[in-house]
Amino acid sequence: MSADKALSWFYCEEIVAEDDVVMDARERAEHLGCEPVTPATGATLGVLAATARARAVVEIGTGTGVASLYLLRGMPDDGVLTTIDVEVEHQRAAKQAFTEAGVRPTRVRAICGLADEVLPRLTDAAYDVVVVDADVENQALYAQHAVRLLRRGGTLVVNHALWRDQVADPTRRDEQTVAVRELDHALRVDERLDVALLPVGDGLLLAVRR
Repeated sequence: MSADKALSWFYCEEIVAEDDVVMDARERAEHLGCEPVTPATGATLGVLAATARARAVVEIGTGTGVASLYLLRGMPDDGVLTTIDVEVEHQRAAKQAFTEAGVRPTRVRAICGLADEVLPRLTDAAYDVVVVDADVENQALYAQHAVRLLRRGGTLVVNHALWRDQVADPTRRDEQTVAVRELDHALRVDERLDVALLPVGDGLLLAVRR
């Protein structure tokens, strides 16, 4: 990354003002060893949820609730977020963040479990937005479920789509980079989707269901 591009990236991240609730959720993430979305990524998720007036959202990878808070703030007051994480401590920390933010319990359906076991139980074509922010090795599987879950016009969001700035470098052949690169390609050639790749945070891939 050139110096000018790096400066622009940091500028985009630093202009996002985060309140104490989000900052506390970030601190819990650091304590628990999970990686929250960057401020610019969170802001983008909130804008996407608001633009879509998303009343039904699935989040794969709750963490401590940083991205969840951005999504909920972008959604209408009657919107419901279904958020999945395999770690009980992560879910507990996220619920604390929701309470601190004044989110009504009826607006969040927190499911603790393996995503590949939970996703098949969710209803086809019933969701406005699906966010994939989990282990990159299994993102392709989660994305397949996401396309099934999306209504027509719904949006799939995949975080870490540039994976540490390594996806664009063809010499990078480690397992995680290859997995992300192959998923990027698979979604771009999927005739059911219109796709854009954004250099926000660690990369956001957006795909709209036709």
